[in-house]
Amino acid sequence: MNEIRALLFDMDGVVVNSNPLHRDAWTEYNLRHGVRTTPAMRLRISGKRNDEVVRDFFGGDLSDAEVASHGRAKEALYRSLMGDRLASSIVPGIEMFLARHSHLKRALVTNAEPANVSFVLDGSGLRQYFDAVVTGDDVQLPKPHPDIYLRAAEMLRVEPGKCVVFEDSPTGVAAALAAGMRVVGVATSEADLAGASLMIADFTELPLETWLQSGRS
Repeated sequence: MNEIRALLFDMDGVVVNSNPLHRDAWTEYNLRHGVRTTPAMRLRISGKRNDEVVRDFFGGDLSDAEVASHGRAKEALYRSLMGDRLASSIVPGIEMFLARHSHLKRALVTNAEPANVSFVLDGSGLRQYFDAVVTGDDVQLPKPHPDIYLRAAEMLRVEPGKCVVFEDSPTGVAAALAAGMRVVGVATSEADLAGASLMIADFTELPLETWLQSGRS
């Protein structure tokens, strides 16, 4: 492998095990607006930016302002539901892993809205470990397009081929691979992710360190 210079992390499902609660928040939010959330709709949420989810659930004829309003309201509901559960929802081992690899550049790269990023990073105390934060608001095209990961590599001044991405969704994996990066899959949402070089349950797993070490020579 090319030498690893940077580690890039998705947020929901990688830093915080929040996807089940996001699905519950969408179900409750939709119900308030007379929309019944089917099991298929719940599956379509993973890895998507809010504007895509809103147009999927509420129709494509909404104005940009209406889409943004729905997105903000749903995320406010999510944060209220998460509340004091945030600490117990952080993916095991992530803080120690970030601290242990302080010699590498590290970025948070997520389709999530900035308010949710602040909620997670500031509420968990993890912001100090990231050299850059890139959200879906920073690029025109969200995941599965590679733009957000290429933007992160640019900010870190690291070649894409020397970046390792941690992802939990097929959408995120597709974005990372399209950017020319290697992927470690985090199995909080999917047991297997096509294209991932390694699958881990969380950041306490020893095979992860062995795999990373093989890419640093």
